[in-house]
Amino acid sequence: MADKDGFKVAKDYQIEVPFANNSKSFYVKGANNLDWGMKKHLANIFDAKSGNTVMFAFDHGYFMGSVAGLERMDLLIPILAPHIDVMMCTRGALRTCVPPIGNKAVVLRVSSGSSMLNDDLSHEIVAVNIEDAIRCNADCMAVQAFIGADGQLESIRNLSNVINEGLRYSIPTMGVVAVGKDMERTDRYFKLATRTLAEIGVNIVKTYYCENFEEVVAACPVPIVVAGGQKLPEDEALTMAYRAISAGAHGLDMGRNIFQSKQPVSMAESIRLIVHHKATDKEAYEFYQDSIHK
Repeated sequence: MADKDGFKVAKDYQIEVPFANNSKSFYVKGANNLDWGMKKHLANIFDAKSGNTVMFAFDHGYFMGSVAGLERMDLLIPILAPHIDVMMCTRGALRTCVPPIGNKAVVLRVSSGSSMLNDDLSHEIVAVNIEDAIRCNADCMAVQAFIGADGQLESIRNLSNVINEGLRYSIPTMGVVAVGKDMERTDRYFKLATRTLAEIGVNIVKTYYCENFEEVVAACPVPIVVAGGQKLPEDEALTMAYRAISAGAHGLDMGRNIFQSKQPVSMAESIRLIVHHKATDKEAYEFYQDSIHK
């Protein structure tokens, strides 16, 4: 076991220095040494020009049912699909509510656990095997990970099993940082959690924005996609998105901040302006206001 005594508190993140192990032939962070199939799936997720992605998360129903604000996925998903890059969903939602047309990437939620009726959501299982992920034509498999909290060992076991199966068939894995009820959303925690998941072998990390986020990004050798989290006023959500992308995140995975918006399509397009076109939060919010008043 490593001796924790004598470890220095890391401070030199050299945030101004670009990630070193990227080739000119492929642009996704940390993917330089992956095989062709892995790279193709990652290229489906991350835009070749901006290097970023707009994910739309609608996997909330696996623990929240319909109370998340997604009462009619069958009506909402076809409307939003043209305005996002990636769908993050369960296999049930994919097969019942997503038309099998178009070129949208799929990040498939493969972990599952207790419903919101149970306060403890930290003990999940792997609910979808690799064969069904392949049948769903998934570009990536998503697993919840509780680091530093109850359920950590189970999370790491789930994640490791999915990574190993994904490597057999060249399907990437995204580790989703879950913040336990006793954990603080600080840069110290997210530096631990994101780096841990990357070292275990995930190809993408989904986490929350925090102070000193540029240091979290610099220390993580795979792309970070920032979760939208709880519903915010549109201007605040766009400011968070702008700060995350400016700090080096390679995408936003917005769910409630899109589908609970008064104008979901306008909100998705506003997010796209920040993620792919380097718009500021003010410019994106002006676009949002203009679009809803047309």
